[in-house]
Amino acid sequence: MPEIFDDKSEHCIPFLLERLKHHQARYANDADAPPFFLGLNGVQGVGKTVLVSALQKTLRSPPYSLPTVTLSLDDIYLTHVDQVALANSHPDNPLVQHRGQPSTHDLTLGRKVFDSLRANQPTAIPQYDKSAFAGQGDRVPESQWEAVNKDGGEKIKAVIFEGWCVGFRPLDDETLRRKWEDAVKKREDPTSNYDGRLGFVKFEDVKAINDALKEYDVLTNQLDAFIHIDAQNLRYVYDWRQEQERTLIAAKGTGMTEEQVNHFVDGYYPSYELFTDALRSGVFRPTDDAEAHTDWRNRQLRLVVNRNRRVEEVIRI
Repeated sequence: MPEIFDDKSEHCIPFLLERLKHHQARYANDADAPPFFLGLNGVQGVGKTVLVSALQKTLRSPPYSLPTVTLSLDDIYLTHVDQVALANSHPDNPLVQHRGQPSTHDLTLGRKVFDSLRANQPTAIPQYDKSAFAGQGDRVPESQWEAVNKDGGEKIKAVIFEGWCVGFRPLDDETLRRKWEDAVKKREDPTSNYDGRLGFVKFEDVKAINDALKEYDVLTNQLDAFIHIDAQNLRYVYDWRQEQERTLIAAKGTGMTEEQVNHFVDGYYPSYELFTDALRSGVFRPTDDAEAHTDWRNRQLRLVVNRNRRVEEVIRI
């Protein structure tokens, strides 16, 4: 896998520090203030891990020296047993046959971790092993999770919550059906050159994912700021995910075949088609569009990258 060059930090770090300063000003005299929660979204393989590492290192280092923890959406996937049960209970829905889509995460666990961190309580940070069960994955035993906010230790002051669908918002039923019908029309039109996946899945399967996504707002609504690493062409995710899997195989000796990876990404792709537009317009944008709401502005940064993951455009939302 080619080395991922980090040209994102130079844009993200100033934004992050500005929003952190704003957060700290709100709790200037409160020793029990909740930590700052940053959401970070990027398609698979875009370089989130490298960026998160840089952001975390900045926050932990002087002059900030803030105890920081990263929680990946991947780390709250259902256990292997529960994922198999979910797939078996919806055998005709291809979108839930493996981990990935909304509904395949343990939101009870996610809420528990968020609430514990927000209350400055001792917290175990979940971990997930993607290589388990020949690439199907499974949660790491809780005894091996990292513990933070230990008694007598430093309290976490910043939380980075990252993942491929972090910040996705559910659509209303009318918009969902319109997007799906448009995709089906493009698929059926030989002149459209449609290369998506949404047009190949049933509406009821897509609706099940959208309905599940409504529960994710309980996490999204707790975020103080948001960074979106966007792609000029969402199809890049197939190449990037292949590269990512080759790296995993080199490191662990096991993983998915090229065909399995493409099939795996196929299961994610309808959500990229459905929910990316709202992400681009603003995670915190109020749904009623009332101009009276102003506190949502300037809390999101969007970086648009090319095939080589290089930043082409920076947008403040």
